Amino acid sequence: MPFEKFDRSQLDILPLDQRIHDVDLEKVFKDPATHQPDFTHPALPEIAKAVVNGRRNHDATVLMMYGAHAIRTGNSGYMIELMKKGLVTHFATNGAGSIHDFELAMIGHTCESVAKYISEGQFGLWTETGLINDIIVQGAKENLGWGEALGRYIWENNFPFREKSVLAMGYHLGVPCTVHIGIGNDIIHEHPNCDGAAMGICSYNDFLIYAQSITKLEHGAFLNFGSAVAGPEVYLKALAMARNVAKQRGEKIADFTTAVFDLLDIPEDDDHSTAPAKSDPRYYFRPWKTILARTVADGGRSFYIRGEHQKTVPALAKLILETDKGE
Repeated sequence: MPFEKFDRSQLDILPLDQRIHDVDLEKVFKDPATHQPDFTHPALPEIAKAVVNGRRNHDATVLMMYGAHAIRTGNSGYMIELMKKGLVTHFATNGAGSIHDFELAMIGHTCESVAKYISEGQFGLWTETGLINDIIVQGAKENLGWGEALGRYIWENNFPFREKSVLAMGYHLGVPCTVHIGIGNDIIHEHPNCDGAAMGICSYNDFLIYAQSITKLEHGAFLNFGSAVAGPEVYLKALAMARNVAKQRGEKIADFTTAVFDLLDIPEDDDHSTAPAKSDPRYYFRPWKTILARTVADGGRSFYIRGEHQKTVPALAKLILETDKGE
């Protein structure tokens, strides 16, 4: 028997200019030309060398996967600079990361108080943000990935802050920026114009683009900034696909570097190449067992950096850029 569904036509959706924004791009944006990172870690120079070596000596993939917090703390300038220099070849995020990117490019603000707006029944229900759904429908018709569809729209519609948008600059420079969603995870899924089939087409196209990038990971690097579920899980499946094809060709994808940047208190200097026991609650922290241990067990190396993204992204990016100049 059919189950009753929620009628989205009943929703009251308000314009963004009525929302109180928690993030102002002008206040959080870090300009690589003037900003001085205030974070250090002994592993950062090693990671920077691995990135530069992978790009300059092997033309390998360097993929940066990041949660939404990396965008809303103003790191896009550093990410775009790495993109321009060809030092990161692929950027990947979740649905929320793409929404923050879109809103910042459009109005220079993003984020709302969940506590305030969930109490009022208004959380996520903002007209301009819902435009993303229409863009994805068009992207699906053209068989595009989510990241390219949004990046193209931001760039070609000349959003005021498009040059500070990772997705828009990826489109403009021809660098893949992919978005890996979970149905029901994001505020745009609340809207009446949300089309689940279109979302599936665009995000799955991005998964295949991502998997193709992973086929070139040998001698490269995988950097994961705060994506505790989508980051390790998407990477794990894509690596399985890439290794399956490589094996048929008599090749390997084993010699590469991974790094996890997060806040969980796990060993940073000790050997974390072995996943914690199942009796240890940290076993369920996927970045450890997947990114730091299992997928580099055949010859790779891994690093864990504990710190806030507004500090770790600039610190690593600056070192990569400086290392590249010294090569």
